[in-house]
Amino acid sequence: MPILTCATWNVHRARGSDGQVDPDRVVATLARDVSPVGRHQVLALQEADGECPPHAGLLDLDRIAAATGLRHVHDSPEMRWGAQSHGFLGAILFLHPAISVTGRDVIDLPGHCHRGAVVVDVGLGGVPVRIITAHLSLSQPLRMVQMRIIGQYLRRRPPMQTILLGDLNEWRPWLGLAFAQPLLGRRFEGGARRTFPAHWPVLPLDRILSDRAGAVRDLRALDTAAIRAASDHLPLTASVVVG
Repeated sequence: MPILTCATWNVHRARGSDGQVDPDRVVATLARDVSPVGRHQVLALQEADGECPPHAGLLDLDRIAAATGLRHVHDSPEMRWGAQSHGFLGAILFLHPAISVTGRDVIDLPGHCHRGAVVVDVGLGGVPVRIITAHLSLSQPLRMVQMRIIGQYLRRRPPMQTILLGDLNEWRPWLGLAFAQPLLGRRFEGGARRTFPAHWPVLPLDRILSDRAGAVRDLRALDTAAIRAASDHLPLTASVVVG
């Protein structure tokens, strides 16, 4: 069966452990330690645009494409929050150029801090797969509302295996009430690795999940001095069996 190699990283708006905003450091760390060319087919970034309106882009997307061999899916205005944004409320999804994109969308999520999700339907070896990246709220009640919205969105779409990755802000290894099957109409699973805070990780806030049992394998939190210097989160990687 086909396998998708995936990575997700909250880049903390390029603010490193020294308090300095350094987008070049994030791109260099992506190229060297996180997702060099040939390592991943899917890369999701969170907090990659400015926090406040106009939510302007922070990173050099062309350099990321050259460094990772991946292309972003936000080349049309409807996939970006605004004219100056690179992604949708800081969420940017990159895919290998050989992956066929059959549909894409964004989901506006409510909350005290504006949140959003990016959705891309792809074909992999003739198998349809839906990839969603999101950055959810710190509050469990708000996460429940946000995941309910995502669940209702999925109910209205053609059924296919779904991969959900990003900073889901859920510290409970069993995923908590926001991911309960009665709320979503499906069960996501994928394990947990501690990713936050980067200098002393104790909470598994970042996840790579699938609604196919046993699909997520080789789950790892990457940890190097350069990663810890570049962001307050560790990146998470996994292989996801498709089909």
